[in-house]
Amino acid sequence: MSIQICLVSDQAAANLLPALDPDLRPAEVVLLVTGKMLDRGTALQKVLQEAGVSSRAVPLSDEHDFERLKNEILSLIDQLDESEEISLNLTGGTKLMALAAQGIGEQAGWGMFYVDADTDELVWLSEPARRQPLKQQLRLRHYLAGYGFTSGSKAASLPVMDDVQPLLMTLVRQLGSMTKPIGQLNWLAQQAEDKRRTQIQMIGGQLDDPAFEALLRNFDEAGLLRVENNTLIFKDDRARDFVKGGWLEHHVFRTVASLADELAIRDKAANLEVVDDRGVKNELDIAFLAGNRLHVIECKTARMDRGRDSKANDTLFKLSEIGRRVGGSASRAMLVSYRPLGKSELQLARALRVETVSAAGVIELSSRIRSWVLPER
Repeated sequence: MSIQICLVSDQAAANLLPALDPDLRPAEVVLLVTGKMLDRGTALQKVLQEAGVSSRAVPLSDEHDFERLKNEILSLIDQLDESEEISLNLTGGTKLMALAAQGIGEQAGWGMFYVDADTDELVWLSEPARRQPLKQQLRLRHYLAGYGFTSGSKAASLPVMDDVQPLLMTLVRQLGSMTKPIGQLNWLAQQAEDKRRTQIQMIGGQLDDPAFEALLRNFDEAGLLRVENNTLIFKDDRARDFVKGGWLEHHVFRTVASLADELAIRDKAANLEVVDDRGVKNELDIAFLAGNRLHVIECKTARMDRGRDSKANDTLFKLSEIGRRVGGSASRAMLVSYRPLGKSELQLARALRVETVSAAGVIELSSRIRSWVLPER
């Protein structure tokens, strides 16, 4: 029988990867948990149980008291069979927890290791020191469950559409000339959605605007809408959602998919609904795993830079918070906006560590995602 002792922290992947790896999978996982990490420990136990790995949590009363930490971990030794093969995962926890556990592990002769999630390797710290490739690859479902989230009822994919790639390329390449008409079309689509209809009467001189007329023609040629007199008629609800801004999600998701092999993206989803243990739901436009980190992308075509009425700040704060809650402190967040962002919004994004791609930058989305996922390149 083998046992893995893990220090629980905000990084679920570091505990799950070695516990689920076919070459390292233990019979039991012992989770050393402080009061602040009780919820994380509970979430990990649920994932391990689903995978058929027995687990138990051992509470540590004070992560700031080194002597108490040592005594509480020492008391664990009395509960373990000396004949069992014991390994100690030192990746998580606080520094004091790691120091206390490492000292005890050295005296007890436990195998000790650190998980390098970026390289998919386990680094053995006990003799003989070596690096061991990890074979387990986490999927979004397990990763999210490690943070206490489950996937909701909404399908984690974009609806199948007819080939819209020519339309997407037109919208992206004509950023400057399309910005105003895209806003007009978004507004009309939103009005139709609010009325639960697939058609809406156009007002004013919208059809007298050559740029707006050209935009409608592009969507018409893609089979998504048509114009009869002054009435804008969407093919169906799905087409209306696509016109309202879903096209940008399609473009971003297709770009991510095209980079999957190059960036070693293990799992990806669009329109992913995640639900926490209280039943609170959040939707992630695009989510994918790369380097055992969760990457979340929010897509916006609506204007967000109207001074005091700016929605950009709310969007940035929400994106930063949901990324941290769903994927831990190592998660990464990106906002892709068809429209320009103001100086204050860009400053806030940097402060919140949210990557931004806006306006003309959307044309370079592939290279921007590359440097975001692999910043060392």
